[in-house]
Amino acid sequence: MTDDPFVTHRSLLFTVAYEMLGSAADAEDVVQETWLRWAEVDKAEVHDPRAYLVRIVTRQALNRLRSVSRRREEYIGEWLPEPLLTSPDVAEDVELAENVSIAMLTVLETLGPVERAVFVLHEVFETPYQEIAEVVNKTPAAVRQIAHRAREHVAARRPRMQVDRAQQQAAVEKLMAALSTGDVQGLMEVIAPDVVVIADGGGLAAAARKPIIGAKKVVAFLARAAKFPDFMTTPTSFNGMPGIRIDVGGEATAVSVVVEDGLITRVYAIRNPHKLERLDEEAELRR
Repeated sequence: MTDDPFVTHRSLLFTVAYEMLGSAADAEDVVQETWLRWAEVDKAEVHDPRAYLVRIVTRQALNRLRSVSRRREEYIGEWLPEPLLTSPDVAEDVELAENVSIAMLTVLETLGPVERAVFVLHEVFETPYQEIAEVVNKTPAAVRQIAHRAREHVAARRPRMQVDRAQQQAAVEKLMAALSTGDVQGLMEVIAPDVVVIADGGGLAAAARKPIIGAKKVVAFLARAAKFPDFMTTPTSFNGMPGIRIDVGGEATAVSVVVEDGLITRVYAIRNPHKLERLDEEAELRR
């Protein structure tokens, strides 16, 4: 056992950084940078270690987010967050599972760095405006305005996710069964008419460069993929939500879905191998 606050709050710091960056690799780097700065601090001068550490990790994540923004603008095809393999207990915290979902992180990607920091700290971690103001070097009044704009922005773009795990699981199981048997009718029954598939290959793996829209196109796309002789699906949990791992020809795909009224309305398919390096490592997320 250790009384070091950094060790105590490490999973929280990772979650904050991951929510800010959408990348586990970048989040781990930011947590490491936070530890280096924490090691140099006079602990006797720190009255609230948790708040102090969150402040450090957020500032480091902001710096990293600004530096990767241009890189993401030049990204080949669609950019999706790095999926995290999560345990069932993450899904039990419905609010956390919804906020770290691939769908939500994709929406957060449309916010500016400061807006994203304010939204994540206030809406997800319930950090007071005064504390956030110290992190982003703004007045509490300015932070309140930024938070209001960010909430409106996110509300206008976030999918109407069905966070009931049983219904999510049922839709995923129907999708897997249809894919495994090549059942086109079964696919049509579980996929919404206006479904959207977004794939991320990063120029390193074959993937559609633009979203595929509409049930007919999506079903045709999925049916073609399922015809490969070594096509294999495995149920799993990504970012607190039921998902599917697909393996074909030695290449993996992490599939996350959005379910509304029992039908799948969005499919996120991450194929970039750099984003799948941690696919077998379970992440510890915490609010």
